[in-house]
Amino acid sequence: MSYGSGGYNPYQPAGAGYQDGYSAPPGAYPPQNAQVSPEAQRWFSMVDRDRSGKINSEELQRALVNGRGEHFSDTSCKLMISMFDNDASGTIDVYEFEKLYNYINQWLQVFKTYDQDNSGHIDENELSQAFIQMGFRFSPEFIQFLVKKSDPQNRKEVSVDQFIVVCVQIQRFTEAFRQRDTQQNGVITIGFEDFLTVALGCSV
Repeated sequence: MSYGSGGYNPYQPAGAGYQDGYSAPPGAYPPQNAQVSPEAQRWFSMVDRDRSGKINSEELQRALVNGRGEHFSDTSCKLMISMFDNDASGTIDVYEFEKLYNYINQWLQVFKTYDQDNSGHIDENELSQAFIQMGFRFSPEFIQFLVKKSDPQNRKEVSVDQFIVVCVQIQRFTEAFRQRDTQQNGVITIGFEDFLTVALGCSV
């Protein structure tokens, strides 16, 4: 496997430089005392069905629809909540929601770039092109595996929520791999417990 010189960063062109974590453009993450944008506040109010001042993954799932007219998957919503849930409460407040709101909008723009036929999903060829632009060189067989894993209904297509999940997983495993690839030659030797640590830690 080759992860290229650019790594994966959804907010920069391929080759712009690898960054750890889920980086975002300057200004995407406001300080806690900043005023939330009216648009993010409006969406938060719509999603916060029980008016608790917090949003959980179930509320988020009911608010998000992919290009197939289906709600985002349970896996993708739990993943996105966990990424911005600073106190591990299983919920996010309006400030954390604004970060998530910006993050989702960035992903939508990335997805639209590769959804060349505007179908609302991407096929194996479009997914392969997306990873190439991100700096990855995956075999056709591996791309087929990713699509099959992402799409249990065997439609051979990946929706935006499935795209987010698979890209975050690839990023997490790439980070773990690069930490162990001390020679930077794309090959590592890994013990069984370390392998389990990586697999369990990176899984969604």
